[in-house]
Amino acid sequence: MRSKTLLPSIFFILALATHVFAQQVPGLEKFKPLPAPKTSGLILKEGDRLAICGDSITEQKMYSRIMEDYLTMCVPELKITVRQFGWSGEKAPGFLARMTNDCLRFKPTIATTCYGMNDHLYKPYEEQIGKTYREKSSAIVEAFKANGVRVVQGSAGCVGKMPTWVKSANGTVEDLNLNLCTLRNIGIEVAEQEKVSFADVFWPMLTSDVQARQKHGADYAISGKDGVHPGWAGHTVMSYAFLKAFGLNGDIGVFSVDLKANKMNVSKGHEVISQQDGAFQIKSSRYPFCACVPETNGPPAYPVCGGDDVTKDSSIHSAMTLVPFNLDLNRLMLVVKNGKGDCTVTWGGASKSFTSEQLANGINLAEEFPQNPFSESFAKVDSAVAAKQAFETKQIKQIFRSPGAKIDMEGVAAESERERTPLAEAIHAAFVPVTHVIKIVPE
Repeated sequence: MRSKTLLPSIFFILALATHVFAQQVPGLEKFKPLPAPKTSGLILKEGDRLAICGDSITEQKMYSRIMEDYLTMCVPELKITVRQFGWSGEKAPGFLARMTNDCLRFKPTIATTCYGMNDHLYKPYEEQIGKTYREKSSAIVEAFKANGVRVVQGSAGCVGKMPTWVKSANGTVEDLNLNLCTLRNIGIEVAEQEKVSFADVFWPMLTSDVQARQKHGADYAISGKDGVHPGWAGHTVMSYAFLKAFGLNGDIGVFSVDLKANKMNVSKGHEVISQQDGAFQIKSSRYPFCACVPETNGPPAYPVCGGDDVTKDSSIHSAMTLVPFNLDLNRLMLVVKNGKGDCTVTWGGASKSFTSEQLANGINLAEEFPQNPFSESFAKVDSAVAAKQAFETKQIKQIFRSPGAKIDMEGVAAESERERTPLAEAIHAAFVPVTHVIKIVPE
């Protein structure tokens, strides 16, 4: 009996604390976000098959690519494989109706959901909206669980302006976001009731939007230029929310250098090939996440490093100034002991100066050197990921809805898998160890 009386009190206190925080953010005084449950420890398992499910924002294949890139290159030891199941205009009831045919047939072991944007109907909140979202979200989770699939219940993001292409939209932008905040809170209740994980996409996006507009101007659109479909910055915030919900610790590697002994020790996933006169050659089978790619002859996979403007919502790097992506998920640390005075660190084609104190405390190479020796290889893997995810959209939206599928669904599915297989294999073929040199020279 005691736990039943204490639990609501604790929950009320946490909710009140979160509401007080919301009141401290200018423009968000009306919002009452429930405290999002935290993930304690890694929920991913080696060999997991991840299904990324959602609406047109998922079908953009941006946050899903960031997630697959990260899981493939930053934590390769987990051997995670990924499929994205985005469908434009979809609500939770729509996915529930198609999940057996489109998703469960591939036997995922873990899934993320991102519904609510279309479910909120682009209007002020009504009880029926919440009732339908709760029922269908719960049914999706229960269907996944019945098939042995672990679930991360994700919220929708926020809107930045009234979408002109939704003819039935009404109310104000604040009305819509209050509606989405309510659906977020319902999602938390569903996750707690079903005992599954939760990814808070809405609140980080809304607060990042406020912060970015204050920092970079009113034209910055975390939710995208149409108010709903984010650019790279918004999708980076989304991927951050889901990757954090997985319980990933963000340790990409540590390079520990004793300058006096001219010796480097490295963590798992990295190997010292040679060390001489402050120059250390390393072979790495684990990449940091790269926020930009070198300029190429073809269309760039991610923003091009030379033209990456951190004041724009088209920049992944920009989002990393709004949420602690590098701090929480992308730490490739260089720690240098026995340095005297300032030192110049050269990595790839870039050099930066650091104090001996900074180096002794450790610098995050992934943050200090956005373009680095991994960038080119990272771009090749992402290009392969993008090609595979593009086919996955074609597979479920065209091939699975073709005349042939109506006659022989299983045969069409098997044939489409034979077409997908080399695309998946191309990702692993592109992901190769990178040999790079870090040079540390006293100034």
